[in-house]
Amino acid sequence: MSEAHIGVLALQGAFREHINMLAQLGVNAVEVRLAEQLDGLDGLIIPGGESTSMGLVAERWGLVKPLQNWVHAGRPTWGTCAGMILLADSAAGQKLGGQALIGGLNVTVNRNYFGRQVDSFEAELNVPALGSDPFHAVFIRAPAITAVSAGVQTLATVPSAEEGNEEVIAAVRKGAILATAFHPELTDDLRWHRLFLQIVEEFRACTA
Repeated sequence: MSEAHIGVLALQGAFREHINMLAQLGVNAVEVRLAEQLDGLDGLIIPGGESTSMGLVAERWGLVKPLQNWVHAGRPTWGTCAGMILLADSAAGQKLGGQALIGGLNVTVNRNYFGRQVDSFEAELNVPALGSDPFHAVFIRAPAITAVSAGVQTLATVPSAEEGNEEVIAAVRKGAILATAFHPELTDDLRWHRLFLQIVEEFRACTA
């Protein structure tokens, strides 16, 4: 099978970091800013950044509907931090007036669950899908998944910021859709990117 073609949404945020990680795995990823650039892709990464800004730029450039069509078709998509917010069907804690959501991942996300920039933190996560070694996760103004529907698999949890709750969901998978509340692209650990490429290859094999 030929090499997979991966796109990284490049409206705002840490898209270059994802492209650099993929390059380390021998994958030449492309920056996506226009609807027609989705054509021919095998997978799409929606990076971390500022979800409201991303949504506004996507609306301005006519990208919301094409992105919705892509995700709702079940095509391989990975959202990190802000990208996870945009993929959620429902988001709490939005700014006044709300924001455009791509949807397709039937979860509820609390947009600013862990607080402001000063509340950013790092944590060791147990992620069986990545193997036995913990993953050192970087959470920056991070969201959290507070509810999931049937068919959504929890991949990782993190201690809750609220009294009375032991932990909240930090990573999920639903079919070919992957979402993480943290930033694997800001680490030296390539395992999440390898997992996404594996998801892409599984999808390609099923649709060949």
